[in-house]
Amino acid sequence: MYDVLAYVAFASRPLSRQARAEAARHAAATELSDKQRAFIDFVLAQYVAQGVEELEQEKLASLLKLKYRALPDAFAELGRPEQVRQVFVGFQRHLYRAGADAS
Repeated sequence: MYDVLAYVAFASRPLSRQARAEAARHAAATELSDKQRAFIDFVLAQYVAQGVEELEQEKLASLLKLKYRALPDAFAELGRPEQVRQVFVGFQRHLYRAGADAS
């Protein structure tokens, strides 16, 4: 939907989820630790395979359990819950900036 609106408003070319994920991965790389980057790579793979619904904040706990099996294990790897939420939400700005930068 974002790409359709961007095309109509700004004549921006649409990007595939894969291309958008790659651009976001590179843009966010310097902001993240290696462990955070591994989690975001996992989230981006889910986004590419399943769609934008995987980026909803309500999905965060299930994504953490899917990758780490248990929330305490995820927090041991990634930091306090509020830090994990900030990483999850924060990297997403790069998904849509990537489309704007590509035009």
